[in-house]
Amino acid sequence: MDDDDFDTPWKEVVMCHFPEFMAFYFPLAHAAIDWSRPHAFLDQEFGALARDAELGKRVLDKLVSVYLHDGREQWVLVHLEVQGWRDARFAERMFVYNYRVYDRYRRPVASLALLTDDGRRWRPSSFAYRLLGCRMGIEFPVVKLLDYADRLDELRQHENPFALVTMAHLQARQTKGNAHRRRIAKWKLTKLLYQRDWDRQRIINLYRVIDWIMRLPTGLEVRLRSGMLEIERRRAMVYLSSIERIGMEIGRKEGLKLGLQEGRQVGLQEGRQEGRQEGRQEGRQEGRQEGWAEGLTALLVQRFGPLDAHVLSRIAEADVPQLSAWARNFVDATSLDEVFRNR
Repeated sequence: MDDDDFDTPWKEVVMCHFPEFMAFYFPLAHAAIDWSRPHAFLDQEFGALARDAELGKRVLDKLVSVYLHDGREQWVLVHLEVQGWRDARFAERMFVYNYRVYDRYRRPVASLALLTDDGRRWRPSSFAYRLLGCRMGIEFPVVKLLDYADRLDELRQHENPFALVTMAHLQARQTKGNAHRRRIAKWKLTKLLYQRDWDRQRIINLYRVIDWIMRLPTGLEVRLRSGMLEIERRRAMVYLSSIERIGMEIGRKEGLKLGLQEGRQVGLQEGRQEGRQEGRQEGRQEGRQEGWAEGLTALLVQRFGPLDAHVLSRIAEADVPQLSAWARNFVDATSLDEVFRNR
């Protein structure tokens, strides 16, 4: 699985559900924290330290202020490494970031690491060096998602939302190269998500990270989302079934892809940074329209059967606001005329 820089659903789900994250992966640390008092993400403080550290591509590092049961305020550095290969400098980064926090703010900080790679033996949990009788270093807790590979039945029954996130990672690796198996696994996970007695936003947050981890070809993705629509229709639920959300998600992915491609091309001619910015903006706009059109077309075919050339042309030429209006009509429509009616 490739990194998406800092902009991944991991970032959102960790920030929105940080106590559950800690409870599932780092239960001892969770037990020491007083969750009745607020915690705060110190993005500004950590960003100031990370900007000048040439230590490799980051996916998610979070510095969090928490209170312990004894009343003291402490800082926790959560280092989330979403990658599929060994990184010889990983432990060194943990060491450097830890002492940077201490050096800048004179605050002790606990560093925690979650790894998603496939190497059972690679467990970097310390970094140290000795020189002339002096010893410098760090030891830190490390959790690997691979450790849960033999506990899938337990994960299915677990009430913590990160059990499903862990399952998504493990099954994404198990189904690598087999899109059909991945669709089946993703569909089962999605149904488990619907069965949980969680609020709407939690379900959306969790589905986004599962969706990002278990990517599918467009055709299989449309098929899966059609099944989600049917579940929500039967249960009178309004979570992910909104065609607007489907279009936005597809558009987001396509837009990022197009934006990066166009940005690189423009960057060769007019400057890499400026080109990427312009490319991303144009790509997001075009990708968003294409995503809406693709999502609406797929769902219309699912409900009403093959579409004629006139309808397909109408959808392809429509802008996002018009597609959005048709999408809202689709939710309760019993015919194509009701979808394309004007209100």
